[in-house]
Amino acid sequence: MTPTSSRNVAEKWRFARLGGFDQVELKRGSDLIGLPELDQKLWAALSCPTHGLFFDNQTLALLDTDNDGRIRANEVIEAVRWVSKVLKNPADLIQQNTTLPLAAINDQDPEGQQLLASAIEILKNLGKADATEITTDDLADMTKVFANTQFNGDGIIPVKAAGDEAGQQAITDIIACLGEVEDRCGEPGINLEKIEQFFKDAAAYFDWWQQSDAEALRIRNQIADTEAAAALLAQVKPKIDDFFTRCQLAEFDTGATELLNPADSRYEQLADIDLSAGNEELAKLPLAAIAAGANLPLNAGLNPAWRAAIDQLKTQVLTPLLGALDSLSDAQWQSVIGQFADYQAWLQKKPANAVESLGLERIKTLLQSDAQAKLTGLVEQDLALEPQATAIDSVVRLLHYYRDLYTLLNNFVSFRDFYSPEPHAIFQAGTLYLDGRSCQLCVKVDDVDGHSKLAELSKIFLAYCVCRRQGSNETLTIAAAVTGGDSDNLRVGRNGVFYDRNGVDWDATIVKIIENPISIKQAFWAPYKRVARMINEQLEKSASARDKAAHENTFKGISDAGANAGQGKEPPAPFDVGKFAGIFAAIGLAIGAIGTALAAVISSFMGLVWWQMPLAIIGVMLAISGPSMFIAYLKLRQRNLAPVLDACGWAVNAKAFINIPFGRLLTGVAKLPKDAEMQMVDPFGEKQSHWKSYLFLLILLGGAAYAWHKGYIGPKQEPEQAAQVEEKAAPAKVDAPAPAAAPAKPAEPAK
Repeated sequence: MTPTSSRNVAEKWRFARLGGFDQVELKRGSDLIGLPELDQKLWAALSCPTHGLFFDNQTLALLDTDNDGRIRANEVIEAVRWVSKVLKNPADLIQQNTTLPLAAINDQDPEGQQLLASAIEILKNLGKADATEITTDDLADMTKVFANTQFNGDGIIPVKAAGDEAGQQAITDIIACLGEVEDRCGEPGINLEKIEQFFKDAAAYFDWWQQSDAEALRIRNQIADTEAAAALLAQVKPKIDDFFTRCQLAEFDTGATELLNPADSRYEQLADIDLSAGNEELAKLPLAAIAAGANLPLNAGLNPAWRAAIDQLKTQVLTPLLGALDSLSDAQWQSVIGQFADYQAWLQKKPANAVESLGLERIKTLLQSDAQAKLTGLVEQDLALEPQATAIDSVVRLLHYYRDLYTLLNNFVSFRDFYSPEPHAIFQAGTLYLDGRSCQLCVKVDDVDGHSKLAELSKIFLAYCVCRRQGSNETLTIAAAVTGGDSDNLRVGRNGVFYDRNGVDWDATIVKIIENPISIKQAFWAPYKRVARMINEQLEKSASARDKAAHENTFKGISDAGANAGQGKEPPAPFDVGKFAGIFAAIGLAIGAIGTALAAVISSFMGLVWWQMPLAIIGVMLAISGPSMFIAYLKLRQRNLAPVLDACGWAVNAKAFINIPFGRLLTGVAKLPKDAEMQMVDPFGEKQSHWKSYLFLLILLGGAAYAWHKGYIGPKQEPEQAAQVEEKAAPAKVDAPAPAAAPAKPAEPAK
């Protein structure tokens, strides 16, 4: 099958409704060929980052043609077009094989022909000339591919690229001076830039050497190591100048001679320490004794700290220029300085480069030879193979696309890998085990605060965790979607274990939570848990306040008693009946109010027909839990993956909903195996106490008795009977005569 440039109109696009939006199905070769023509509004995503994905990094780098750290829709389209052109059957991508048969390459296309030839050449270099297929393992180490090649098209020539010893030595010299560039074969080499730089520096150094004047040339001819002599001269010059200046000053004023020599106190400071030629205080003293018009002694009478330097100066500089001397006059010293002046000026013009280490003779030999032209020719010969080398790179690209491109399409054009029975999309970082559940939707996060600002729009319960490995400074931050169980024990600081996609385990700690409903079941019990939590908190606060007040009153009473005893007063009464009478009365009123309310509720409930009682209970519970469940239902229907991925750098192009059934797949809750045996008796379980049940029954019976006494419950009486009962129960009294015109008032029915 030769791929065509457009899709066959007879083959219709196929879509599937997954996650609340229509996703294209890419299951045929024609689907891949026609993908560039599919409207991008129907794509699941338009771009994604090249980091934070469980995907081959080299494949991502090959797809990211502009090297901006993002994979965009146009780059995916270009990859699909290229693969569809160089493969005979693009449907082979669906197999996602790591092995590429050579017969699968389209040799009817010019680029395909070059790819096929390059693949065959690679196999030959690897010693597999008879192979009919090539694998990603064959190209895992490119140095093996080019190990036996002299040229490989990268513009870098190693030592072995030169055919003669002179050329190899020239490459070695350039590497020694300017450093190396690694060749594709893995060996050190040089490129055209280093060749040009080396010979430019060598020519500059040689020209500088030839530009010295006659005086500098005479110094170089008389002194063997001129640069070392110049450095020594610069070292001792300040000290020798100091000596002759002091002698001239003593000649100017003979009275200053004693002051110009070191005072006795200076030697007294040196008397109690261990002296050596390297002592700093000793080096500060003059070179020799100061006298009017004196010469500098070169043998005896020198400062020990400077004797070695003066001996070197005498051997390397003074004797070659002035002959054998026992002392040095000021005039002779100035003559030496003058002779070195031209040399110093020439030395300061020396170009700063690394070729000097080769020596003048070697530099001269290289410049006078044709080494530069030969090395340049080798580089040009290597670059002539660039098309073949580029084709080798294309083989690498084709192998990675052959294995990984279809996976990317199912996580980019559609989210089919995510909406599957075992969701494992490339953006899923691993599985978090926490609080008796496993969360499969975990994404890598760079900035928790920045990610959470956008991710909170997803309506998903998210737990941000920082993951660490023991014995390593490496950390990983993830956002885990909790779509099953409840959130009662999910708090900041809770620990769990995170397994990444490679199976490596990390210690995970919750650092931030975005709270949203997890299930309707949790929403049903949420109001009762909130009330219970509020009552518990209020009871704890009240008990704590009462306990604190009791302690304060106790200590205050003891303190007051001690103070009164000290002043001869009677201690306060241990129990104030009047004070506590009011408290007991208030408690009685509260209990009475609670009893009355409870009795009213019970009487109303008991007044119902038996079949109305369950409906009443259900109605009360729905009135309490209904709003919470309704809000949770709406939010659970709005759970959207897009904000979570957008916060990671994706450009999701659809509302990828996570409904309730699919949410159950993303979070697994701990369940016992079906064939597990269960021992129901807990040897460490707490013994059951029935006092709570007895108390509840007592309150219930008391309320019923109160309602019976008031007539709220019991057998119904006719109004006439109730009136007669009330008349008999009423005390006798004399009725006042009623007005004649007033009609008789009927008896009121019993309430």
